[in-house]
Amino acid sequence: MTRKTMDRRTFTGGLLCASVGASIAADYPIRADAQVTGGDAALPVQSAPLKPKAVAQNKKPSPLVEDEPFAGDLTFEWHEFAPRAWPFAPAEVELSPGPLQQSRDWNTGYMLRIANDRLLHNFRLTAGIASTAKPLGGWESPNIELRGHFVGHYLSAAAILYASTGNEAIRQKADALVAGIAECQSMLNNNGYVSAFPSEFFDRLDRREPVWAPFYTLHKVMAGLLDMHIYAGNRQALDVVTRLAGWVDAWTATKSHEHMQDILNTEFGGMNEVLYNLAAVAKDKRWVRTGDRFTKTKFFNPLASNRDELKGLHANTHMPQVVGAARRFELSSDPRFAAVSRFFWETIAETRTYAPGGSANTESWLTNANHIALEMKASSHHQECCCSYNMMKLVRHLFCWNPDPRYVDYYERNLLNHRLGAIEPETGHTTYFLSMSPAAWKTTCTEDETFWCCTGTAVEEFAKLNDSIYFHDRNGIYVNLFANSTLHWKDRSIKLKQTTKFPESDRTLLEIEAAPSETWSMYLRIPAWTSQDASVRLNGQAIDAAVMPGAYLRLHRAWKAGDRVELTVPMRLTTEALADDLRQQAFVYGPLVLAGQFPKTGIGFDLEHNQGPEIQEAPAIEIPALKAAGTELADWIKPVAGQPLTFRTTAQATDVTLKPLNQSWERFAVYWKMS
Repeated sequence: MTRKTMDRRTFTGGLLCASVGASIAADYPIRADAQVTGGDAALPVQSAPLKPKAVAQNKKPSPLVEDEPFAGDLTFEWHEFAPRAWPFAPAEVELSPGPLQQSRDWNTGYMLRIANDRLLHNFRLTAGIASTAKPLGGWESPNIELRGHFVGHYLSAAAILYASTGNEAIRQKADALVAGIAECQSMLNNNGYVSAFPSEFFDRLDRREPVWAPFYTLHKVMAGLLDMHIYAGNRQALDVVTRLAGWVDAWTATKSHEHMQDILNTEFGGMNEVLYNLAAVAKDKRWVRTGDRFTKTKFFNPLASNRDELKGLHANTHMPQVVGAARRFELSSDPRFAAVSRFFWETIAETRTYAPGGSANTESWLTNANHIALEMKASSHHQECCCSYNMMKLVRHLFCWNPDPRYVDYYERNLLNHRLGAIEPETGHTTYFLSMSPAAWKTTCTEDETFWCCTGTAVEEFAKLNDSIYFHDRNGIYVNLFANSTLHWKDRSIKLKQTTKFPESDRTLLEIEAAPSETWSMYLRIPAWTSQDASVRLNGQAIDAAVMPGAYLRLHRAWKAGDRVELTVPMRLTTEALADDLRQQAFVYGPLVLAGQFPKTGIGFDLEHNQGPEIQEAPAIEIPALKAAGTELADWIKPVAGQPLTFRTTAQATDVTLKPLNQSWERFAVYWKMS
C-alpha cells in the first residue's frame, strides 16, 4: 500500500461462494469418478485431469462480452446461483498442533498484546473524545492519513478467531472496540460517518487534491465491523457499519459518473466488496447500488475482454476490486463480473507470479505479462504480502464456483511459502515484502511502531488458517490441504480427523470418527506437484485405481466410524524458470520453494525493520551460479541426513545448503543463474 440475523454458517458459505452458471461449469468440468457403490470394495475410477487453460496477452473477447463490457449504467436484480462447493463454518474446522496452529497462536499473542485504548486513540481524537492513551506508531500515528486501517483488519481477525476457537478474551476485546467506535460515531453525529480521520479527507478527494486513500481505509473499518456481526454475532457492529454505509451512499450519490470514475483513479481498495457483502446480509439492493459506484470501468473492461492491461497499476488496491467483482457476480449472476474475476486470476497466476506465489514489484505490475525477470530488476521489494492475502481470497471464490484442484495448488503454494514464511516465530511480527533478490532477508514489523498495510492483512490471515483445509458439496467433503485438523460437519453428522507431519512427511491419515448411515463422497486432492507413485489405502487395502496428479480422487461409500484413508503424495525436486530468462531457476520440493542459506551478517535494526530489504545498503554476499551435475536434480542436490527438508548441492564450485523458504530467517536466495 503506497503512501506513498441470518444463520452465520449459512451466510458465510454464501458470502464466499454464492454460485455460478453453466458457462463456468463448461470451462472447468469437475473431476468425478465413475461411481462404484458398496462397502470396503467401493473403489473409484478416476477421470483424467483437465489441462490448465491457456492465457494469452491479447485474446479475442469472450462472446459474452463486448469491447466495452461495462459501458453504460449498471443494473442489478437478485439472481443468486447455487455454488458447486461451500466452505465450512470456522467453528467446524479445528486446528491441531502443527505449523498452522502454531502460526495462529503467535498471531493471537500479538493481537492480545495491543491495548484497546491505543487502537481507539485516533477514532476518539477525531470524534472530540479525550484520550490519554499512548498513540500507536508508524501508519497508525495520529499524523498519518491512513490511520485506522489496522483497526479494521484487527476486528476481522478477532471475529474470525473467535468463531474458530471460541476465544473469549479476543471476543471481549473486539466487542469493546466496536462499542468504542460506536461511541465515536454517535459523538460525531455526521450522518453515520466514523473513522480515525476527519471527513474532510473526502472533501480533498472530491476536489482531487492529494490524500492518502481514505476509501481504502474506510473499507477496512467497514469490513471489520461487518465481520464482527457475521462471525461474532455483534449486532451493534451491524448498526454502526450500516449507518456508515449510509454516509458512503450519500457522499457518492452526489457525484456524476465521470467525476466518480476520476475519483477511482485514487487508491480505494475493496469498497465494492464490503458494500455487496452488506447487501447480502441486509438483503437490501441499496448497498449494491452504492457498491456499483466503485466499479472502475477502465480497469474492468480489459479484464472482462480477456486482456491483460495491468502494467503500471498498483496491485494491492486493484486486487480487492476483483474480489468485489466476484462477490457481485455471486449476487447477480452478471457474467461480466465473472469474466473479470476469472481472467484476472488466470493472468496473475500463470504469467505474473513468482515461485512462492506472490506478484508485483514495489507494489505494482511494472511490466507486461511474462516479464518477471525484467520486473525483478527494478528493486528488491517483490511480492507485497497484501497481494498474496487478496489473491487467496479471490481463489476461494473461484473454487466455490468450480472445485478445480488448480485453485488449491495455487492457494497451497501461497500458504506454505509466502504466508507461513512471513510470520516471525514467537513474536508474531510479520513481513511487508517477500523479496526474490539474491541475498535478501525478511524484514518484519515492530511491536507497535510500524502498522503497515501488510501488518493488518497478516493479523487477519493468521486468524483464519483453518478456512480452506476442507470444502464440501451436497454429497461429500473435499480434502484440500494436508494439515492436522478435525472437521465436524454438523449438518451431516460427519466427523473427520486428519493427522499428518506434512510437509516433513508425504503422508496424511484421515480417520472417520462419526458418519451417518447414508453414502457420501470423500474427494481427495492429488496435487499436481506429486508423482505417479501417489497412492491411497482404504482400511489398509490399496485402492485399485489410477491416482493421478492434478485431480481429485473420489471415494464414495457408506462410511463408518473407524474407517481410515491413508494418502501418500511423494514429493520430488523440480525447477521453475522465469519465462523471460530461462537461466534463472528456482528449486521446488513438492509445493515447497527452497532457498539457499547465507549468514545474516551486518544487518542492523533499521535494515531488519524496513518495509523491505535494502540490498544496496547491506554487506555484499556473493551468490554463486550453479551448474547441473547430472541428468536429474537428485543426481547433484542431495538430502541432508537428520535435517528434514534440507538439501545440499554437490559438484559445484561453491556448494550451498537449501531449505524451505518459510524456514529461512537468515539471508537467502531463491532464483539461481543456471548454466
